[in-house]
Amino acid sequence: MRYVQLRAFHFVATRGGFSRAAEALNLTQPAISDQVRKLETEFDVLLFDRSRKRVVLTPIGDRLLEVTRRMFETEQDAFDLLSHSSGPRRGVLRLIVDSAHHLRHILPLFRQRHPDVRITIATGNTREVYEALHAYEADLGIIGDAEAGPAFETVSLSQTPILAFVGRDHPLAGRAEVDFATLARQSLVMREEGSNTRARVLAAAERQGIALEPAIEAQGREAVRELVASGAGVGFVSASEFDDYPRLCALAIRDAGAAEMAETLICLRERSKGPTVAAFLETARLVIGDTGALASTLASL
Repeated sequence: MRYVQLRAFHFVATRGGFSRAAEALNLTQPAISDQVRKLETEFDVLLFDRSRKRVVLTPIGDRLLEVTRRMFETEQDAFDLLSHSSGPRRGVLRLIVDSAHHLRHILPLFRQRHPDVRITIATGNTREVYEALHAYEADLGIIGDAEAGPAFETVSLSQTPILAFVGRDHPLAGRAEVDFATLARQSLVMREEGSNTRARVLAAAERQGIALEPAIEAQGREAVRELVASGAGVGFVSASEFDDYPRLCALAIRDAGAAEMAETLICLRERSKGPTVAAFLETARLVIGDTGALASTLASL
């Protein structure tokens, strides 16, 4: 087994085809095919199902991809460390968050300190954040939970209660608060399964002996907001994510108890020492720990 063979396999798997891998590596397609074929022959395995029109990994190919993701991420970390020992100056930082709202104070300061780092932001619920980090498809994520586990480096961003919210024309719009008994009689618009907001609301209601059932299930925070604004029912969101939106009214949940969201920045602990990831964690800690310095910095931007 040679490095070039693993690299060829990795690029075919991640780029979605042999021609795309060849283009990315500046090689010919036959050369890429030959390297993958030699790897398969040496270990008597089939890494790709070639009976289909598109590249499809076999089960053993899926498992090998998990290994090569870690391998090439570590290689990139080593390159960054040796090339930019004074700190990150270029490269890509991949974030996956439930809402970009939680980055609004961190990103301006990070961009000021590291202007040549390109940032990509994907959205996903808590389950999808964990999956992306474990698959090395993202470098950092934000989840609505304080307990990420020992495998993760964390920075606590905020802890706020979960609110119910309705459209301006909804019968509950004139109230300051609402209880679960009342909510159980409403049409509820909830995030997809895997959403921590949804899980916490349902658990808090269950502790009160009340079962809540979503009438509408929507993918993503923005979809829920638009449906609720149109009059489709009642939605739920953490207080830190509720914008001053003219079409919506927020209601405190009277008996929510411990229904709170603890927004947390996380990354795999093994990735936390990479220069770019470490710089982002450092910036987040500065923002959270010194709001006066943050206000001064943002005012100068």
